[in-house]
Amino acid sequence: MDPTYLRVKVIPKSSKTELVETMADGTLKIRVKAPPEKGKANKELIKFLAEHFGTRKESITIISGKTDHIKLIKIA
Repeated sequence: MDPTYLRVKVIPKSSKTELVETMADGTLKIRVKAPPEKGKANKELIKFLAEHFGTRKESITIISGKTDHIKLIKIA
C-alpha cells in the first residue's frame, strides 16, 4: 500500500482535540488539547490521526514542521 501524505494545520492548547475543517487547499485544520511543548502537541496529533484513520500510531510520521503549525504527515 502506498503511503498517504497530508498537510495539517495544528492549533494547540484548545479545549478539546478535534478535526475542525478541511481548508480550501486540502489542508486539515485540527485542534489539539496538548500544549506545544516537549512534543506533547505532536504526540496528541499522531494519536488523534491514528484513531481517525483507523491505523496504528507507529505508521504515522511527521515529515516536516515538527515545530511549526503547518505539518506534513505521512501515513504508511
